[in-house]
Amino acid sequence: MRVLILSLLIAVSVASISSAQSPAPVVVPAMTPAVTAKSPATADGATNSPQGALKTLQALKAANDEILKQQAATLVKLDEIEKAANEIRIYTKRG
Repeated sequence: MRVLILSLLIAVSVASISSAQSPAPVVVPAMTPAVTAKSPATADGATNSPQGALKTLQALKAANDEILKQQAATLVKLDEIEKAANEIRIYTKRG
């Protein structure tokens, strides 16, 4: 009886493995780069002159300063979250 059950289980598993097919490959088209708007300094071709380059660099510096401010604010928030998590750990160990 055990031999019959074992042979049936083996036959079913071999049949299920042999009939299984691999899924069809999924083709995802490549993402096209987004069209970026030109800054006013580059729109009129002013980057050829030193003043145009200076304006472009000042605009980039202002954008970088804004990003740095956002990152600093995020770091402050993360520090507050870390302090709160440490307090919770301390309180859970006491209780």
